[in-house]
Amino acid sequence: MGDISTTVFILLVLAALTAGWVDSVVGGGGLVQLPGLLIAFPSAAPVHLLATNKMASIAGTTVSSVTYWRRVRPDPRTALALAVPAFAGSLLGALIASHLPRSAFNPVILVALIVVMFYTLAKPAMGQTTALRFTGRKHVALAGLAGFLIGIYDGALGPGTGSFLVFALVGLLGYAFLEASAKAKIANFATNLASLVIFIPQGAGFWKLGIAMAAANMTGGYVGARTAVAAGANFVRIVFVVVVSAFILRIGYDVLTQFGVL
Repeated sequence: MGDISTTVFILLVLAALTAGWVDSVVGGGGLVQLPGLLIAFPSAAPVHLLATNKMASIAGTTVSSVTYWRRVRPDPRTALALAVPAFAGSLLGALIASHLPRSAFNPVILVALIVVMFYTLAKPAMGQTTALRFTGRKHVALAGLAGFLIGIYDGALGPGTGSFLVFALVGLLGYAFLEASAKAKIANFATNLASLVIFIPQGAGFWKLGIAMAAANMTGGYVGARTAVAAGANFVRIVFVVVVSAFILRIGYDVLTQFGVL
C-alpha cells in the first residue's frame, strides 16, 4: 500500500462511511469511495483499488441487506433470481477487469444514466407503490438477465451498481423504490462477494485500509438502511435522483475530458 498520511487515511474512512449510507439507500456509494482511492493512490494498479473498494463495500451491503431483510421482508424468490446471476456476472466482470480500461465504458454508462434519469423524472409516480409488470417465469427471467448484466459491470468497474439494480427493479419489473432497494442490496452483496473471490487469490487489495473502510462502510450501511425504511419510498426516490445526477456530472466530465472537449 505504501505510506499515506493520517489525514488521507481519515478522509478515506469518512468517504467509506458516506458511501455506506448512500449505497444502502439507493446504491452508488462507489461514486464517493472509489474516486477517493484513485486520488489517494494515483499510481496503484486498478485491481488493488477495485479490491479495496470491494472489501469496504461488502461490509456495508452485508449489514444493509440484513437490516432490510428484517424490516422490509423482501420476497426471497425475486431477490435470489436477481442475486445468483449477478454473482455469476460479477465473476466474469472481475476476470476481465484488468483488460478493459474505464474509458471504454464511460460513454455507454453516461448514456444509460441519462436515460435512467429522464425516465425516472418523466414518471413521478413510478416506484411509489409495487405494481409488478410481469409474473411467473418471465418475471424471474428478466430479473436474472438484469442481475447478470449488471453483475458483469460491477465486477469490471462497480460504481453505480446499486443504482442500476434499483432502477431495473423499479423501471423494468415494477417494484416500489423501498422494496427495490431491499432486493438490490442482496444482489449487490452477491456481486461484491464474487469480485473478492477473484481478487483475493490474486493478492489484490490493501488489507489494513480495507478493514478500516469496511468498518466505516458497515456503519453507514446500517444507518442508511434504517433511514430508508423509516422515510419510505418517496425519500428513496429523491436520493436516487440526486445520486444519479451526481453520476451523470462525474462521468460526463470524464467523457468530455476523454474526447478533449475540456
